[in-house]
Amino acid sequence: MRRRAGRGPSDGEGERATGSATRVSGLWFRPAEEERPQDSLDKYVAKRYIHRVNPESGRLAAHKLVRKWAASGRYLFSTAEVVDGLGTSGTAARAALRRLKANGEIATPFRGIHLFLPPEYQALGCLPPEQFIPQLMARLSIAYYAGLLTAARYHGAAHQQPQRFQVVVPKNRPPIRCGRVAVEFVARRNAEAMPTGQVNTPRGFLRISSPEATAFDLVGYQERCGGLHNVATVLAELGERLDATRLAELGPLSPIPWAQRLGYLLERVGQRSRTGPLAAFVARRATETASLIPGAESSEAPRDERWKLRVNADVEPDL
Repeated sequence: MRRRAGRGPSDGEGERATGSATRVSGLWFRPAEEERPQDSLDKYVAKRYIHRVNPESGRLAAHKLVRKWAASGRYLFSTAEVVDGLGTSGTAARAALRRLKANGEIATPFRGIHLFLPPEYQALGCLPPEQFIPQLMARLSIAYYAGLLTAARYHGAAHQQPQRFQVVVPKNRPPIRCGRVAVEFVARRNAEAMPTGQVNTPRGFLRISSPEATAFDLVGYQERCGGLHNVATVLAELGERLDATRLAELGPLSPIPWAQRLGYLLERVGQRSRTGPLAAFVARRATETASLIPGAESSEAPRDERWKLRVNADVEPDL
């Protein structure tokens, strides 16, 4: 038996027992296996803590949990849901999520919201935006539609892949950078009023602006679309999908100069047949002469009478 030795209260010879200790030849011995009450309490607390945070204590580990969700079609989840799923603390859940992110198994496009990444998307560092933007916007309760060049691509009118996935929302929002994926938000106060359609994605449905709404947005946000010449190029390809009546019906939902610029550009790229009702709308509603490029010098620019427009730039679509 191992014994611990130490000096007792006196140095006298002899052997005497005091409580659970024994004095022999001036030294006091206590059995090593004896536990004090505090020792037992410490071990009890430690055991309960380990049981609570250890993912092997009957609860799924974080990587097993998110894979289970993904197998059922759920690729987007929150930190709070991981806490509930693991039955652990927020600190432990965040640590587990950091490990998964370091391993390339998840991405975080928005604070507190994460994406499971299948192996085919781990090099991208994110899911493609069309596969998570609908779920993210629903989670944040934000009305949205994919618009501008992104919508034009879905309508078969973008002659090159947009560098950013463009999403129209009612209020300004910071962009999202998730791995190699870039999402740009464009604020349009009446975004919810704009006509939209749906396209299928591997994760559900994506809302996109109608061809006519896309045309108005391209002209209204031309600085977000590569400039006037690129907008004209896209309109040349989009024109075949435009309905002249529906185009004019959208006139009241946008500033009048947008209709003036759109009508002129459609004529310029050979789509005059789509502009009759829109020209009638401009004739009734436009009370001022607009400029083709807002903010640029236009005092000496020629005036287009049909569209009440100062043509202060040459349009050179890449056809």
